[in-house]
Amino acid sequence: MEPEQVPPAPRRPRTEARDLERYAALFAARTRQMRSSAMRNMMSIATRPEVISLAGGLPDTSTFPADLFEEIAAGIAADGLAGALQYGPTEGLDGLREAIPEVMAREGTGAEPEDVTVTTGGQQALDLVTRALVDPGDVLLCDAPTYPGALPTFAAYQADVIQVECDSEGMRTDLLEQTLTELEAGGKRPKFIYSVPTFQNPGGITLSLERRRQMVEIARRFEILVVEDNPYGLLRFEGDPLPSLYSIDGGGFVVYVGTFSKIVAAGLRLGWVVAPPPVRQKIVLGKQAADLCTSNLVQEFALRFLQSGRFDEYVDGLREVYRSRRDAMLGAIAEYFPHGADWSRPEGGLFVWATLPEVIDTGDLLAKALGENVAFVPGAEAFVDGRGTNSMRLNFSGVPEERIIEGVRRIGRLADRMLGLYETIANTAELPLPGGPVEKERRKAG
Repeated sequence: MEPEQVPPAPRRPRTEARDLERYAALFAARTRQMRSSAMRNMMSIATRPEVISLAGGLPDTSTFPADLFEEIAAGIAADGLAGALQYGPTEGLDGLREAIPEVMAREGTGAEPEDVTVTTGGQQALDLVTRALVDPGDVLLCDAPTYPGALPTFAAYQADVIQVECDSEGMRTDLLEQTLTELEAGGKRPKFIYSVPTFQNPGGITLSLERRRQMVEIARRFEILVVEDNPYGLLRFEGDPLPSLYSIDGGGFVVYVGTFSKIVAAGLRLGWVVAPPPVRQKIVLGKQAADLCTSNLVQEFALRFLQSGRFDEYVDGLREVYRSRRDAMLGAIAEYFPHGADWSRPEGGLFVWATLPEVIDTGDLLAKALGENVAFVPGAEAFVDGRGTNSMRLNFSGVPEERIIEGVRRIGRLADRMLGLYETIANTAELPLPGGPVEKERRKAG
């Protein structure tokens, strides 16, 4: 006997803004603190073939050897398929947990496999650390500017984020200590300091050796954790490597976050976190609740790649590609950006941070740039307090050199137009021009 056929309910129209009222009482309070990610919002636009995307931190996955991919995939199918398609331990496959410290050792950082937890990308590692440590209203400190993708995570857990100014040597540890002292006097103890010390996202700057030691010493003295996010450390083009915060500390007060997204492929969604045992246990509990385990298939692929003997060759190739693209971007910025602009000169990583004359709002500039099929991340996305409105993050790893140059040229042309419009208005209203009297006289002379 066949079951009675129930006609489907009529399809409801898509929810409009005015209809959200009926759902408002159902949302968790923390959703009011959530903020969107500028990179994620632009991804649908930036992936269009006609758009020159200098926005997302996209690695060049076209450089991954197709023959090696086929070899690894065939090997998994031949002798490891059943395990690769199964659930796995929350902490990660034992083989990969043993291989990850070998990756870290390439930068001189020692770690024990039992302290490693494999995660679904570095972003999940940040989420799990924040989940384990932060209650609503808890204070945490980070760079100013900071990784734009971290701020939505911190907001989701209702953290009170205080940003500490950076200069060419990274976070100013004198201001860090001053901030911590003031917080302590007010009865507040931050949960952690978040930093990307090597080829920082978004600034491209590197925390100096002296400040690395000072940051670790300050963390020990105030008994708070440092969360060291290190996605780019192996992508050094020049200069001498610096010890990680984790290696300086020895693993007592530093939680280390790593990822294969930038040094292998972002599509793997594979990262890791190394933490002191009590912290690691809480991270594992959080991961059990979040996704049970990271994909065994992805872990097995990464492990076999690391065991293939071609990992170092591949990363060396990435360095050469990215070095050339960085040089192309720096040259184009110098040629096409307006007078008064300033920018970082990274020794590695994926990003350049550029600052334009104060009268240019890079949010407005982005809207115009998207009309010219070029994208970047406005600087305000790297702050919680409205700073950075005349700055931008530019990625040089994701597109070839000729498109980098053309993208920078388009941005520079639009910035010049915005400056020209301001000057017209300023001259009419007898307002000061960008840069003050010296700039005005320079432009008159030109």
